[in-house]
Amino acid sequence: MIKNILQEQNPHWNGVFKSYAKRTQEKTLMRYLPLKHVITITGIRRCGKSTLAKTAINHLVKQGVNPHNILFVNLEQPYFLEYHHDANFLETIVEEYLKLIDPKGKQYIVFDEIQFFSNWQVYIKSKYESSDIKFIITGSNSSMLSSELGTLLTGRSLNIHLDTFSFREFLDYKGIDYTDELAQITNKIAIARAKEEYMTWGGFYEVFDMEEPLTKKELLIGYAKNIIYRDIVPRYNIRNSETIERLFFYLLSNATSLLNYTTLAGIFGISDKTIKEYIHYFEEVFLVQRLDRFHTKEKERIKSMKKIYINDNGFLQIAPRNSSNMGNALENLVFNALYQSDRALSYLRETYEVDFYSAQTLYQVSYDIREERTKKRELGAFGYFKKEGEVCKLITYDTNETIEDVEVLSFDRFVLKEQTL
Repeated sequence: MIKNILQEQNPHWNGVFKSYAKRTQEKTLMRYLPLKHVITITGIRRCGKSTLAKTAINHLVKQGVNPHNILFVNLEQPYFLEYHHDANFLETIVEEYLKLIDPKGKQYIVFDEIQFFSNWQVYIKSKYESSDIKFIITGSNSSMLSSELGTLLTGRSLNIHLDTFSFREFLDYKGIDYTDELAQITNKIAIARAKEEYMTWGGFYEVFDMEEPLTKKELLIGYAKNIIYRDIVPRYNIRNSETIERLFFYLLSNATSLLNYTTLAGIFGISDKTIKEYIHYFEEVFLVQRLDRFHTKEKERIKSMKKIYINDNGFLQIAPRNSSNMGNALENLVFNALYQSDRALSYLRETYEVDFYSAQTLYQVSYDIREERTKKRELGAFGYFKKEGEVCKLITYDTNETIEDVEVLSFDRFVLKEQTL
């Protein structure tokens, strides 16, 4: 049975190769491949981790590696389910591969969604030290890099974190050239249409590859529930699974807002401690992210009230109270663009509030600033917080201008010209 599964999951053994959508992280992956280190690829389910690993397979074969020396194993395969408690079964898989193929020389082994196997890191460490095997492992839980991975593989692994498609990757997929200013002017209408689609539906490949909005929503609901019931509920032994599902969908309706754990505890009839734990689990599987209020003292930052953001804009479309708030959608989109490049991102809040603070740059997000009152409010927040040497940027949907010392940027200009992703 295992041999049949391996044959099915490794079409490259028979000379069958697929091409895949371009991802920014490919360059990093190719740079890591010649090294001894274990490569870990983490990210939310369905973001393209398996595909990125298969891109590595294509690259290795082009570099002259015998296809038979590369093993890909999707560990979510139903046959493997009964062995998830036994990391030794990973060795059984490898032994069956060696019997089937008998590869000569260095081997490359990809274990996809390895977090389903208990104590997998013990097996990886033993093989890392005793054999000439290059491991690439993928997982949908951030703890792969902390308590599980870090303790045994410190200094032996290199991580690539993969998000859903960025706006640049989305344009690449669409075949829309944005590489220089002339291309951006020439393709202005196409970029504008892509921006609207991306802000609405996010960056899951299968979602933006579908035409019907209802189908897109069904896919996103399926993704969310699959993550909750496969990656959270069994892992953390949650008995009240209905409550944690309801909490997630409630958070979707309140994206970009301040979190009040006491209020949430009252709504769901559980303790605020449990609320915090559940939201932490959502973060572990890359569904949401809490944002700290900026403070020069780390202790105060940790204690600060958090804002909640969703790690892909598509999920906003399945919120129970989706009011099509384009302002919130744009703010959530800007958060994800900034957070990808700065994990220390924060917000500022006193008498006024600034949405994001990163590397001495203050960012406000406003969908439309045509109303004088809106413009005055956004600029006033800058004036309250700005210190010498800091830069102020106001991100809008489609306005580009300069107001005094504030640069006003449309989202596409912000991503394509301002950010180095």
